[in-house]
Amino acid sequence: MLAVGMGVGRFAYTPILPLMEHQAGLSTSMASNLATANYLGYLLGALAGIFAPALARSRLAARGSLIVVILTLALMPVTVDATAWLALRLVAGAASALLFVIATSAMLGRLHRGAQHLVGWGFGGVGLGIALSGALVLILQSLSTWRAAWWGAAALAAVLSIAAWTLCPEPAGMRTSLQRHGDVPRTHRWFAALLASYTLEGVGYIIAGTFLVAAISQNSPGWLGDGAWVVVGVAAVPASAMWAYLAHRWSRPTLILVALIVQAIGIALPGLAGGIAPALISAVLFGNTFVAIASLSLAIGTHLQFPRSVALLTTGYSVGQILGPLVVKPLLHGGYQDALLVAAAIVAAAAVAAAALRVRFPRQVGVMIEPSRSAAAR
Repeated sequence: MLAVGMGVGRFAYTPILPLMEHQAGLSTSMASNLATANYLGYLLGALAGIFAPALARSRLAARGSLIVVILTLALMPVTVDATAWLALRLVAGAASALLFVIATSAMLGRLHRGAQHLVGWGFGGVGLGIALSGALVLILQSLSTWRAAWWGAAALAAVLSIAAWTLCPEPAGMRTSLQRHGDVPRTHRWFAALLASYTLEGVGYIIAGTFLVAAISQNSPGWLGDGAWVVVGVAAVPASAMWAYLAHRWSRPTLILVALIVQAIGIALPGLAGGIAPALISAVLFGNTFVAIASLSLAIGTHLQFPRSVALLTTGYSVGQILGPLVVKPLLHGGYQDALLVAAAIVAAAAVAAAALRVRFPRQVGVMIEPSRSAAAR
């Protein structure tokens, strides 16, 4: 389900973007607008998951969202009307968010606390969808057109939906227990730093997530950009499980700081140098961190017990994703390299904000929250 909603429904656009520019006459400005529409839809879907938690327990919503993702992918090549494209990407974003909420709620609700590595592997579905859709576009790139790429993505989503069709959402009443350790201290300053960091990460990561393939393809062979996107997906599959394991050895504030620094370096590489090595190193570093940073941020937010922390983190992250393409839109006329450098700088700023979490971090607040609300924060 995560592979369908996020890996294909949301991120198949990234490797298809260069094809649409070369074959369908898509401008860089419209490319940014399509990305923004999708992220706006994601915000709406995430908020629906928060304020209508029954959706996270609805099998009808799950199956309906799978169908919507498939249809919005299949309809993209049917038209060349920009308004229709914007509407399709908006609806696809909302359906992707609902799938994420439902799948994550099911995982967190059914897996015991001691099986966090399984939750990490579950989030690897995002990377799996990215890898499969990237490989599919890479194959179709030399054989057919941008239209075939979208139809191929729709077919891939349909095949993956067969496996996801029987997933049982989290049953009503299943919640993780709330554990408190004495009086809960005021955690406003740490949460403020976390919210600032997570919002900035939303801005920076989505710029790379949208334009990385196009940036690499501009100054390299066409296959390299799509190949790098496949590497992003492969690297993302074990990433969350790996960072969950590291959390047993190091604190989450330390890990999120390291992950943000690593991601900033990875995003900057293709903006500073062309060629195979920078592209592949960038793909590995980006794929290994972007899902893990979301899960680490949510874990810290739940630990701090700040009122409605998940809703606030969700809003900040989603707003950041909407702002990302708009922030770099004026830079896209000269290519995508400058956009990646700006994204890297924004992620570095997120790391600076995250560094404040390590100052006298309250380690004994400790709380688990209900999974249906936790899901939307990612």
